[in-house]
Amino acid sequence: MNSLGTVSVGDSNPVRIMGIINTSPESFYKKSVLTDKKAIVKTAKQMEDDGADFIDIGGMSTAPYLKTLISENKEIERITAAIETIQKVSRLSISVDTCRAGVAKAALKMGVEILNDISGLKYDKDMPHILEEYRPSVIVCAFSNNLVTGNQVVKTKSLLKESVTIAKEAKIPNNKIVVDPAIGFFRKKSVSKFSTKIDSDWLKRDILVLQNLRFIKGGHPLLVSVSRKSLVGSLLNVSDPDKRLYGSLAAETICVLNGADIIRTHNVKATRDAIEIAQRLGNLRKGL
Repeated sequence: MNSLGTVSVGDSNPVRIMGIINTSPESFYKKSVLTDKKAIVKTAKQMEDDGADFIDIGGMSTAPYLKTLISENKEIERITAAIETIQKVSRLSISVDTCRAGVAKAALKMGVEILNDISGLKYDKDMPHILEEYRPSVIVCAFSNNLVTGNQVVKTKSLLKESVTIAKEAKIPNNKIVVDPAIGFFRKKSVSKFSTKIDSDWLKRDILVLQNLRFIKGGHPLLVSVSRKSLVGSLLNVSDPDKRLYGSLAAETICVLNGADIIRTHNVKATRDAIEIAQRLGNLRKGL
């Protein structure tokens, strides 16, 4: 049985919800940014009440169009403070969103069960050693240090396969690996170290990927994060992330219908309601 932390995922399980808490003021969606302990407590409790299965904590924005690189110590400080706060008020599995081995180690030492690495374990050469030491569940995103050309759907699947291999070589069991096609992170131009360069239109790439999720999964549970992202903004011609809720819900619903097993979102309650309907009317999961 596949699992992410203590939660079973994929197969006949319901689609799971991962709520986002950012402790990075530079993040693109400012309403997801929480730096005050009281606000973190309130949000974590609300996410649990609203039906989240996990909370994903980020300490540094990795948006491809923002120069947001901060020191590793600062990222550790932000993330560990949030983890400590959340662990006191919530029983949800916690995911740490980082590409840095030092940050991952600090979080895993505190009992965090999930590593979410948008570089697919390729950014920090020490990350596999940390995985082998702590054996968490792992979310690997499609990522390449080199220009990606050709069929972007096929290449995305291939890049995920590379990261799955890295995880397995670090002694992570196959049933503790989840894949993520990295919506929004493949760009012609980027100022971030955490994006992948392509020679084609990023919006067309993301649309094609979302239309072909079942092919890309490759036998692993699949997580998709489209909440409030530029994909939604570009399709609706809406620049303000605060005005992208309804478009996000529609995109998340399509992702579920196309095979997504986990939805990472800023909008736990609204997303939970939307995918509940998608699952029931689509008859996509047994036992409904």
